[in-house]
Amino acid sequence: RLGRVDGHHGQQPAPETVAIAHAIAEACWDAGVPRSALHFLPCADDDAGRRLVTHPDVDAVVLTGSWDTARMFLGWRPGLHLHAETSGKNAIVVTAAADLDRAVADLVHSAFGHAGQKCSAASLAIVEASVYDDERFRRQLADAAATLRPGPAWDPATTIGPLIRPAEGPLADALTRLEPGEHWLLAPRQDPRNPQLWSPGIKLGVAPGSPFHLTECFGPVLGVMRAADLDEAIAWQDQPAYGLTAGLHSLDPAEISRWLERVQAGNLYVNRHITGAIVRRQPFGGWKRSVVGPGAKAGGPHYVASLGTWRDTWDGPADAFGDAVARARRTTLAPADPSGLAAEANVLRHRPLHCVLVRAGEGVDDRAVALALAAGRAVGADVTVSSPRPRPGAHMVEADDAFVVRAGAGGWDKVRILGAVADATLLDVYDRGVWVDTSPVVADPEVEALRWVREQAVSLTLHRHGNLTGRYDRVVRALHRAD
Repeated sequence: RLGRVDGHHGQQPAPETVAIAHAIAEACWDAGVPRSALHFLPCADDDAGRRLVTHPDVDAVVLTGSWDTARMFLGWRPGLHLHAETSGKNAIVVTAAADLDRAVADLVHSAFGHAGQKCSAASLAIVEASVYDDERFRRQLADAAATLRPGPAWDPATTIGPLIRPAEGPLADALTRLEPGEHWLLAPRQDPRNPQLWSPGIKLGVAPGSPFHLTECFGPVLGVMRAADLDEAIAWQDQPAYGLTAGLHSLDPAEISRWLERVQAGNLYVNRHITGAIVRRQPFGGWKRSVVGPGAKAGGPHYVASLGTWRDTWDGPADAFGDAVARARRTTLAPADPSGLAAEANVLRHRPLHCVLVRAGEGVDDRAVALALAAGRAVGADVTVSSPRPRPGAHMVEADDAFVVRAGAGGWDKVRILGAVADATLLDVYDRGVWVDTSPVVADPEVEALRWVREQAVSLTLHRHGNLTGRYDRVVRALHRAD
């Protein structure tokens, strides 16, 4: 196979992050990156920013931001090669089998570190009923959060800094309003001298399906839900449209195994906080509406390759190609823990897709469709091929509007677009809330195998208070087995 990643790269920071973004650019230039290759382009979110995103010389855009921003970029340029980590509604499940002291510490760290503004921050705690009803647990959680001291970043005594901009929209509602059934365990307070400075808030009684359960809001407010058992907690954790990070606190290996099998998020954390992912150790990126684009994790082994262009090398039959894809998934994409820490397992695994809708649009040849179909079936996916005209391998011959309805009907792990579709059709599919992949088929098994899996990074604490116990050896062995 031949791949290529080259060209000029630009950094256009959000208006709130210009200073730190410039410091990063300066560090790159000082390290030897030519200024002719890396450009720093601060500008307002106006016509200048739009011109950068839509310029024909821009091959790809990498975004860390909200789903709404990603959708805006796609609206400007539907065929944009966008690699985006978008949004999250992140929760930590706490069961009756948890070390509650550790759980409280990690909840507070995950919810209120950086004033809750990290994209991986926990805004929900889903707590098993017996723990939720325990006055000691509630008191301990409130006391731990109340010890945090709001203040300016330059004060060494500050433990919770200001918001990057004044609270608005869902975050402002979360900090100032209670929905029916909710009440404050710890009411947030706004500093009268600094409207962007808030003390932590914790609200009890968050109901499944309520605005706070389903809506992202990154700030210093934590909602607590009461679940009957682990199964109900997992269902509520998976219910939001996002799937960025997820946590579990339990000392029961059986509970951990059940949770790891069912939770739908890109980064999973067991018996630790859920923020602060480290390159290589916990490659970062989400599932569902937390990802736009190919889905390779930042800081992982496949991210740079996802930015390149690839040339076909396979000239054999489609069935043999499928067999080669299956081998690549078992070998190249086998679960791995390159960090090799004794006190913490950090396993990158590739979960196979189960149900994929392929749209064979204009300009894609029948060979590419056949290779995609063989690859999907080889990893065990149920693949349905939709096409606007009869062609070999097509299960459904249907117009664009019928395809859009099918894509939005639910149940698809991914919608794969091969060839050209109308801009309006592509945007309609994005708006249905499914993961859309516009990557062409590459007739190299290792590259194509990545199109039929979802990357998932699992970080599991293997010690208690510094003592290695071997309690989770069975769980770790299972993580290292391919699906």
